[in-house]
Amino acid sequence: MAAVQHDDGAFAAAAEAEKAISQSHDSAEVVDEPYDAAHAGLEFPTEEEVHTLRRVSDTIPWNAYLIAVIELAERFSFYGASVVFTNFIQQPLPPGSRTGAGFADGQSGALGLGQRASTGLTTFYSFWCYVVPLFGAYLADAHFGRFKTVSIAVFVAMVGHILLIIPAIPGVIEHKSAIGAFAVALVIMGIGTGLFKANISPLVAEQYKRTKLFIQTTSSGERVIVDPAMTVTRIYMYFYLFINIGALVGQIGMTYAEKYVGFWLAFTLPTIVFCLCPLILLYGRNKYERTPPTGSVLAKSLKVFGYAARGRWSLNPFTLWRQFNTDDFWESAKPSNVIKATGSKPEWMNFDDIWVDEVRRGFKACVVFCWFPLYWLTYGQLNNNLTSQAATMVTNGLPNDVLSNLDPFALIIFIPLFDVFLYPGLRRMGLNFTALKRITFGFMTGAAAMAWAAAVQHYIYKTNPCGNQAATCVDADGNPRVSPLNVWIQTGSYVLIAFSEIFASITGLEYAFTKAPKNMRSLVMSVFLFASAVSSALAEAFVSLSIDPLLVWNYATMGVLAAIAGILFWFSVRHLDAKEDELNNLSAGRLIEKEM
Repeated sequence: MAAVQHDDGAFAAAAEAEKAISQSHDSAEVVDEPYDAAHAGLEFPTEEEVHTLRRVSDTIPWNAYLIAVIELAERFSFYGASVVFTNFIQQPLPPGSRTGAGFADGQSGALGLGQRASTGLTTFYSFWCYVVPLFGAYLADAHFGRFKTVSIAVFVAMVGHILLIIPAIPGVIEHKSAIGAFAVALVIMGIGTGLFKANISPLVAEQYKRTKLFIQTTSSGERVIVDPAMTVTRIYMYFYLFINIGALVGQIGMTYAEKYVGFWLAFTLPTIVFCLCPLILLYGRNKYERTPPTGSVLAKSLKVFGYAARGRWSLNPFTLWRQFNTDDFWESAKPSNVIKATGSKPEWMNFDDIWVDEVRRGFKACVVFCWFPLYWLTYGQLNNNLTSQAATMVTNGLPNDVLSNLDPFALIIFIPLFDVFLYPGLRRMGLNFTALKRITFGFMTGAAAMAWAAAVQHYIYKTNPCGNQAATCVDADGNPRVSPLNVWIQTGSYVLIAFSEIFASITGLEYAFTKAPKNMRSLVMSVFLFASAVSSALAEAFVSLSIDPLLVWNYATMGVLAAIAGILFWFSVRHLDAKEDELNNLSAGRLIEKEM
């Protein structure tokens, strides 16, 4: 028999975990671990030190920053273009304009299809962008690897960006047929974006190779534990920071390009910036840590799940949930236990017990992500309804879609503050603000953002000259009549959504990476991203609320759903929260192949 390592595991250190690993390996056919250069010469903590020493993060490798710059350029292009989609679709072409520019006192627009159409089309685009990652994950895990798949994604997205310019060109933008070219561009851009998003996040975290807790002595002489899990948290926090730098610059720049020049410039500049992506990929092609494709293990993982689920199925959902969450669910599918129970094991069980633990961890992560669609409903209001809400208030010449930049602006400010002050401060106070606690808090701050938006909308209806028909209120000359409220009162919604992203979205990226087996990292990440697609599909059901006079109900509904989901989320995962270290401290499982 010859053993092929399946996964370099997550984080192994504690003595009890090592004992369990040893027992598991005794019951399966494995070979010794290969030499591990990433951990050579390190001092590992004892069981007592694991529970007593302060934990810190490691240094982030420079390769991760190089990949983050690629993400910055891609997000500049993605958000820079999409931030003007609502006005392009919803608002009519200004009188006498051939570019859609509204200039200082006018409202930029092009197709004039209304708020419901703009919400529906932008929601579809979001849905499409987050369905494609499932396909992108399969390509990366099974065939091309993450780096090559990202390279393919960049080429496809470039084609989409170029096509997007066509419906905004003077001479084309005046015709209703421009919507056809616009829709085709969205589909192609969505393919490129989906392939890209499934793989760029795992690729950036894979630049950090250490997976085990180890001891380090600080300059003050204190012995601390360097925790790879905390390092991955930092990597994703600064990765998200780069995302929002790109988004902020792109969105602000393109809203002013749209308002004072036209949509053709707002779509051309993102295309030019996107050209940085292939150039940086080419420059760093020999510098990145790359994981080659080793074949997707999805089919075998589903087979293990099916074996563990034998005799546990029930038409009663409560019985089904209880029987699928028993302590021995995954234990029954471990080869050592199968051999003890039956005297032999099926031929397809060419793996050890630890590999089953890894699959269990990946499935648990995917179950966590099942709650995210209700959270993303709140975030989804940024790019359509909140932009439309801004147009019904006094802007003093500010483009109505520039306010959405308060979200990335707040993220750029608060991500370093959370990393340098809040999270370390909580650790020094002895408070273990775990990943699942952070996600729960993210649901609640998202709900608070929607409560703020609902209150603003209520006062818009109360003060607008047309009452609860604020979005379509115009004077005799066709000029918009708006509420006397200043548009900056939307700030609370955007800042609260930014807080929710730090707690829920960034932590979700971290959770997807740390809980996934190596051969399934793109797949598990794509499941996390797919939650956004499900959210977009759910949002389509609420499009009927995206119109006057129902917008207060729209925001209130989103807030209530997020709050209820946050409560149910915590009660459904609190047992996983108690096992956070256990899930992280898994060793490397193995697939065992027969020699021919």
